[in-house]
Amino acid sequence: MMNMHSSTRQAELNSTLQQLVTFELFGEVFALPILDVREIIRITVITPVPQAPAFVEGVINLRGQIIPIVDLRKRFGLENQTATDETRIIVVELGNGMVIGLIVDAVREVERIPTESILPPPSLVAGSIGSEYIKGISNHEDKMIVHIDMRKVFNSQEISALESAN
Repeated sequence: MMNMHSSTRQAELNSTLQQLVTFELFGEVFALPILDVREIIRITVITPVPQAPAFVEGVINLRGQIIPIVDLRKRFGLENQTATDETRIIVVELGNGMVIGLIVDAVREVERIPTESILPPPSLVAGSIGSEYIKGISNHEDKMIVHIDMRKVFNSQEISALESAN
């Protein structure tokens, strides 16, 4: 009896769902934890900032708060793409109170994915561009989702540059 209860409890723990905001970038699907996402907005006028890092498009004023805007394509060293009707800015909090906007090709949806289905990236991926930002990979409803760790996308000098951009 005691054994059955503990195995049921273990199954409950194992089936924890993560809520993720999924988005597209260069035809791939990426995910961020919903708790990191403040809001999603349409592309707007971005004011350039002199001497900002190359991946920083500039800043926007979002209801009185100046937010640096990062083009994730540039950050990952990929070719630029002209904004479309689907292009969005995902406003995220980096955990140190800093808020930035990420330009993505399109936002898909909020997904609930079992934590145990998120696997470490394969070694081939681990050596590729941006691999240090990848937290894991999951297959969900026949699509592969790359999970990004926003806290590793920028190093400390880049964080300082982003802070000085606003």
